[in-house]
Amino acid sequence: MKQSLASAIALGAGAFASIIPYHNSAQLAHEPTLTTRKACENTPTSRHCWGEYSLDTNWYEVTPDTGRTVEYWLSAVEGPCAPDGYNRTCMTFNGTIPGPTIIANWGDKIKVHVTNNMVSNGTAIHWHGIHQRNTLLADGVPGVTQCPIAPGESMTYEFRATQYGSSWYHSHFSLQYAEGLFGGMIINGPANGNYDEDLGTLLLQDWSHIETFNKWNAAKLGRPPSLESSLINGTNTFDCSNSTDPKCVGGGKKFEMVFEPGKKYLLRLVNVAIDGTFQFSIDGHSLTVIANDFVPIKSYTTDSVQITIGQRYDVIVEALSTPSAPSYWLRGGWINRCAPNANINSVTGIVRYNTSSTALPTTTSTVVPSTHCLDEPLERTVPYLPLDVSNIPPPNLLLENLNSTTGGAYFQWTINTSSLVLDWKNPTMMHVFNNDSLFPTPFNVVPIGRSSPSAAPEWAVLIIQDVGAVNLAHPIHLHGHDFWVLAQKGSAKWDGTTASFNTVNPPRRDVATLPGGGYLAMGFLLDNPGAWLVHCHIAWHASQGLSLEFVEDQKDIVMGIPEGEEKQFRDVCRSWGLHKPVWEQDDSGI
Repeated sequence: MKQSLASAIALGAGAFASIIPYHNSAQLAHEPTLTTRKACENTPTSRHCWGEYSLDTNWYEVTPDTGRTVEYWLSAVEGPCAPDGYNRTCMTFNGTIPGPTIIANWGDKIKVHVTNNMVSNGTAIHWHGIHQRNTLLADGVPGVTQCPIAPGESMTYEFRATQYGSSWYHSHFSLQYAEGLFGGMIINGPANGNYDEDLGTLLLQDWSHIETFNKWNAAKLGRPPSLESSLINGTNTFDCSNSTDPKCVGGGKKFEMVFEPGKKYLLRLVNVAIDGTFQFSIDGHSLTVIANDFVPIKSYTTDSVQITIGQRYDVIVEALSTPSAPSYWLRGGWINRCAPNANINSVTGIVRYNTSSTALPTTTSTVVPSTHCLDEPLERTVPYLPLDVSNIPPPNLLLENLNSTTGGAYFQWTINTSSLVLDWKNPTMMHVFNNDSLFPTPFNVVPIGRSSPSAAPEWAVLIIQDVGAVNLAHPIHLHGHDFWVLAQKGSAKWDGTTASFNTVNPPRRDVATLPGGGYLAMGFLLDNPGAWLVHCHIAWHASQGLSLEFVEDQKDIVMGIPEGEEKQFRDVCRSWGLHKPVWEQDDSGI
């Protein structure tokens, strides 16, 4: 892969292009292994252990079987809320922002019963970063893996925790997650660092005082609006002292944590914003970063972590042995050049050492503000378990150009001249079950897969090149897979060769940023038959169609899907077909 291609792939102006993967009989330079060691207990002094497994276990190939199922019930509801002291209507799971945290152990089965008790919208839940191996129908994307759950109806999602670490779940129905339909996910497993206490997920978001579907009227014209506020784990304060707006009632509160001197705490940072990048920090404290997305990395210490939408970072914070103040500011660190916000300095919480203190901190930050909208540097996010891709044959590549158009009913982003628009009533999987031809379709579908049914899993490389006049960074999320970040170059055109690709244990994750005016090269193993999205996670851009749909090994997708799951799929679609929507789709549908 360190050599030049004979020629770059030249794509036509069609709505889709075939991707020709390359086969690698060796799979990976680092073969899957199950660590041969005595079982050891995961404790504050041995977090690398997980029974007979550990950080050295390749979870792409090995998953513990706990024999355990964890079960949750979620109700999607609409109702009044004021998370920062400003009254509005929210969409929530079980009435809270964020919704209940889904907690399981590595190897557990997770079963979640979802009832849509909203009156005006369908819904569905995507379990962000979960690969859904052999459980494609649980990926939760209306128009792809299911029809929306109609008001008054229910659906059960069941899948295996094949990975471990931190993530979130959220509605994948248009802009709903921006209204509050999301929650944290924790899959307990080994960790590349010892800590005393797990403080759970810390969800960072921007927040609108006007329902997001109303702001879509401006955003869809290519003018993303500035939002008024932000939240940390669903709470913050908004200054209503000089406001005459009757909805601005005040009474919000800052998110708070309590530290004990000398203890180590695990924080699971998640960016759940509509449109925004955070530079997280805690005044006077350093952060030891041990994982990104669901991938343990070689730990490093820093004073701040930059997080784009959909990304997760696990960090360990060591409390000060002799704190010089009773409390310290915890800072989300909104980066205003990436997206506007009316209160960029208010994304703050409080770390307290003195539990009797109620005063606001007086600490100051020494962090140098970021000047870009990208990820943490690639040289920092090196996976703990090395999986090289240096010895595989030269690949055939799919090159997709990112651009934009104003020719339709709303501003649209295009990939290979096409903008994704989904049909909620006729999801991709309905066509698969009915053995229909999928190509061409209006859904920006790209067929990928093995060269023959008996062939071993193959590899593919997707290169997205920004050729448009709108120079923005885009956090790109791939469903159903992790990808190897082979190249990530800003303000540059891919030269048609693989000579500059990093193939020696490159970063692996499920969200990485496409730099404005540049390109992102993503390598991934085609070992998970299904219908999978790859899309920008800026909510406005996803609604504007910035997505491709991969249909991987179409002939093998339905193999292994139980009859009961297909029946539920068809029942959900039947109910949605009888539903008369109050809110009609006027975006891409994702």
